[in-house]
Amino acid sequence: MHEIGQLLHNLIDPEWISHHGGLWLVVFIVFAETGLFIGFFLPGDSLLFVAGLIIARTKVAALIAPGVPDLLFWITIVVIAGILGNFVGYWFGRKSGPLLFERRETWLFKRRHLIAAKEFYENKGGFAIVVARFLPIVRTFAPIVAGVVKMEFRSFALYNVLGSLAWVGSLMAAGFLLGEVPWVQHNLEKIIIGIVLVTTVPILAKMIFGKKKHPVQQVSEDVIK
Repeated sequence: MHEIGQLLHNLIDPEWISHHGGLWLVVFIVFAETGLFIGFFLPGDSLLFVAGLIIARTKVAALIAPGVPDLLFWITIVVIAGILGNFVGYWFGRKSGPLLFERRETWLFKRRHLIAAKEFYENKGGFAIVVARFLPIVRTFAPIVAGVVKMEFRSFALYNVLGSLAWVGSLMAAGFLLGEVPWVQHNLEKIIIGIVLVTTVPILAKMIFGKKKHPVQQVSEDVIK
């Protein structure tokens, strides 16, 4: 557990990322979190923000505006990684089907996460694939559930692309635009903690106080409303 904690800390450190694969590491992490159920614990939201910040720090002169081509290039690459990750999850769900719900639980696989994503999907339909991108844990299991319930592939592909564009584009652009603001540079750790709290505290609160509905499902519905 100490190793995982250290990894999560490193994945919100721009300097560490830059010296350990750079933005290609971000691409891999996004693919893993959105396509492999063992990646549910990865900090996708804060990682994308940090990726935008890294681009802002290393931008070069360009015709449109400094750094913009670099930003668009990396957004495109990471969006593709997110799309491919969801396709892998969808394929895995279709192949595994009901067997997933009978799988023995481990510290990396919790059946309750899968059930919560299934309930969320059943309530919100294809739009859940888009919204799930912004919800920790749910974004990992939503495409798997879509495959389990055999969601029509064309619809899944459309929502998959839209979701990845919205999620990656908004967070990386935010990191890029704020990357040179002095206050942001001196308070990056606080901002990252804020992102983590905003995305995870509601889920933890529902886990503690929620009684009628699974916390992830309820938080998902609250976001939709």
